[in-house]
Amino acid sequence: MPTNHALRINGQTFSVEAEPDATLLSVLREQLDLTGTKYGCGEGQCGACTVLIDGRAHRSCMTPIANAAGKSVVTVEGLAKDDRLHPVQQAFLDEGAMQCAYCTSGMIMSAVSLLNNRPNPSEAEILQFMQGNICRCGTYPRIVAAIRRASAAGTEAVR
Repeated sequence: MPTNHALRINGQTFSVEAEPDATLLSVLREQLDLTGTKYGCGEGQCGACTVLIDGRAHRSCMTPIANAAGKSVVTVEGLAKDDRLHPVQQAFLDEGAMQCAYCTSGMIMSAVSLLNNRPNPSEAEILQFMQGNICRCGTYPRIVAAIRRASAAGTEAVR
């Protein structure tokens, strides 16, 4: 039976009705029309559905909606401020860190999570942290370069 869930997403409060086992991904895409978060594997393995929950990367395809209630959720749509891209988004553009771009929102959200917790990561730390995100086009060197660029530019923590 559907229940009401109060969610704080990208700084706004929403009240949604969903089954208790509905995923955060399905609510974001189907009820709130926040389609920047992508459905990839549906098993939490590819990272395309990554969002931030209280500043940390989470796979929204594996997150029950009830687990997001009362927490701050940020999707890729919530990163830009005042018509300015977040430094990680800008770095991805500057480095051309995408081809088909299906993985890009998840990559960006994981990178933001990394930089929230480790503002100046080494290349080895970037590679280790980003292992849970898959890019079928193989733009990994440009993704790493983008994260290094964003780190050098400095980023503000997103919660």
